[in-house]
Amino acid sequence: MSQVTNGYLDTTLDWVPGTKNIRLRDFPSFIRTTDLNDFMINFMISEVEAVPKAKAIIINTFDALEKDVLDALSSINPVIYSVGPLQLMTNHIQNEKHTLTSLSLWKEDLECIKWLDKQEPNSVVYVNFGSITVVTAQQLTEFAWGLANSNKSFLWAIRPDLVADDSAMLPPEFVTETEDRSMLISWCPQEEVLKHPAVGGFLTHSGWNSTIESIVAGVPVICWPFFAEQQTNCRYSCVEWGMGMEIDNNVKRDEVEELVKELMDGEKGKKMKEKVLEWRKKAEEATAPVGLSFMNFEELVKLLQNFKFVSCC
Repeated sequence: MSQVTNGYLDTTLDWVPGTKNIRLRDFPSFIRTTDLNDFMINFMISEVEAVPKAKAIIINTFDALEKDVLDALSSINPVIYSVGPLQLMTNHIQNEKHTLTSLSLWKEDLECIKWLDKQEPNSVVYVNFGSITVVTAQQLTEFAWGLANSNKSFLWAIRPDLVADDSAMLPPEFVTETEDRSMLISWCPQEEVLKHPAVGGFLTHSGWNSTIESIVAGVPVICWPFFAEQQTNCRYSCVEWGMGMEIDNNVKRDEVEELVKELMDGEKGKKMKEKVLEWRKKAEEATAPVGLSFMNFEELVKLLQNFKFVSCC
């Protein structure tokens, strides 16, 4: 456990295919376990062993975003279909007969869109830590006062089970102080929120869906990764793609305040906005009818049409 705090996790590795000087702390949390009997590490090992045996690998990404990674994977299995971002691909495949519904695990509160309609462009920080991330009461309080002290408007999705201790609540003083520039809801239609012109930044847990949705919407991020692949997504958002900033796991209100102000008004925030808009343009090009993701999707459909499915039971 001493390696968590003694700087060891900042060790960089230059021999991992498809990555550039990635740190130990940037690997998915499951890989960094010390328990070799851990279910997830063994599940991942079995999945990796299955890669060269698969007929194809299907990934919700686009080539320009992760070219080095896709090239490395192609050396293991050359049949790779990058078909993302799927959020943009739906613009070309959705029609009257085939409609797509929300993939949200929680009931969405649409009142937040009406609230956003009343806000100035690029003035709101959207905060959401995903469907399963949990925080401590102390972390919730630090995030709350950091947002309050930034003096920025914010929309915060707080799930009923967000806090590990069910008795934990936001400080009453915080609610009173921010009521004229905030909206607290249990859940919201995230894609619609991120695309709203009032939203200027996203404080996120860096799950892959949230990461790719922020690119599609052209919204820069502050990353607070919790577990699984979120640490890796955070690394790429902040270092490789230039569209994010990382917040320390041991969250403090002063850091939250500083990063939110930088995100919304600072020079680094402006550069991050420019970078994420560049990625959005490349994502749109990839999913256009002549784009690589679109053509990969068509090839995938042809493959599945010729594939013999065997049912059982």
